[in-house]
Amino acid sequence: MNATALLRADASPSAPPLVLRPWSMADVAALVEAYRDPAMRRWITTVVDDEADAERWVETQEAGWASGTRFSFAVLEAGAGEDPGRLVGNVALKGVAAGKPTAEVGYWTAAPARGRGVAQRALEAVTDWAFRTFGDAGLDTLELLHQVDNEASCRVAEKSGYPLDRLLSATPPAFPRDGHLHVRHRKV
Repeated sequence: MNATALLRADASPSAPPLVLRPWSMADVAALVEAYRDPAMRRWITTVVDDEADAERWVETQEAGWASGTRFSFAVLEAGAGEDPGRLVGNVALKGVAAGKPTAEVGYWTAAPARGRGVAQRALEAVTDWAFRTFGDAGLDTLELLHQVDNEASCRVAEKSGYPLDRLLSATPPAFPRDGHLHVRHRKV
């Protein structure tokens, strides 16, 4: 898979356009800053406390692209001219395999960008890309999981065309609380 994939999402009334691209080591400082947010840390299991953690995290994302099993995109607010833009989130496609009909999507939004439609627009861009890129290889369903008390993720899922499919029982330690499974099917 091409690790230079570049996706775009249109501007919203309250936010500039988004650029989605694979993570790089140039993102380490911004990644550490994003992970300092206690609200975000509540919902994710990965720990990024310093630049060494962030470098390992980026290496994991790069390995996912290289293996073709995980496609993680840094989400940036588009900058002007040569400005690469500001990091506002992450969205990932996980568990992709030829002939496998189901994969998973996940995302997070940096604290300063919440409430401006970043997660929804980024998720829609990756959803469209996933079905376009892997649909002919058998991908027809994307799953989005979140903890039952993460109401913001529930709203993003619903607005992005991922209706609630069912409740999931807690599976500690990764999912210490019950969860929601949202599902979106490929339109043919």
